[in-house]
Amino acid sequence: MDLIWMALASLMAGFVDAIVGGGGLILVPALFAILPNTHPATLFGINKSASIWGTAIATVQYSRRVQLHWHSLGPAALCGLAGAFAGAWAVTVVSPEFLRKLLPFVLLAVLAYTLARKQLGQHHAPALTRRGEAWAAAAIGLVLGFYDGFFGPGTGSFLVFLFVRWLGYDFLHASASAKLVNTSTNLAALSLFAWKGHVWWHYALVLALANVAGSLLGTRLALRHGAGFVRGMFIVVVGALILKTGYDAFLR
Repeated sequence: MDLIWMALASLMAGFVDAIVGGGGLILVPALFAILPNTHPATLFGINKSASIWGTAIATVQYSRRVQLHWHSLGPAALCGLAGAFAGAWAVTVVSPEFLRKLLPFVLLAVLAYTLARKQLGQHHAPALTRRGEAWAAAAIGLVLGFYDGFFGPGTGSFLVFLFVRWLGYDFLHASASAKLVNTSTNLAALSLFAWKGHVWWHYALVLALANVAGSLLGTRLALRHGAGFVRGMFIVVVGALILKTGYDAFLR
């Protein structure tokens, strides 16, 4: 029964993550609830072993229907990989605790800005030159890759927001682009967890299959309904992240 509940959580996580990121908001708490005596690093390793497949499949699905800017996403993915390794190393020497109380307020600012700018991300209008976009995307990948390795919550949503706000993408193109960078950061984290022996592979296969199924469904809905639908899901997920991170920081 435990594996069934974890698979359902992984399916839902893949669904949400494929649309706008934030799948860890579902799967990680589920793993903590179902396996309460397991080392947290192992639970994070299980989460990454499932989510990397969902984000990778979503990237492939989006690339078939959405024109991705590979000239900028290639550097972003490589920098995300390097940043995630650096962040994972940094967390071994510096506590990320200070981010726990700051994160809800950063997310609140992102949500307020998105709600205030009703046309934000509705139209795909890249704002930078080809070279400028590549440098900006690389910077986004490096910074948020480091954040993902160091702390993590909300990485996918931050990627989507910055692709929209800084690069001028609509929410659909931003979500598609974020999947590639997030796959790269997940790969870095999974490699580290696997090297340290924190991945239970007998769970990983089942959860990965469920995550891919959810990802395929979420990608299909996002492609069918477009940027407006993704924007609505973004608002819902960021709102949920504010509640979850606020509870963890101030009430737990």
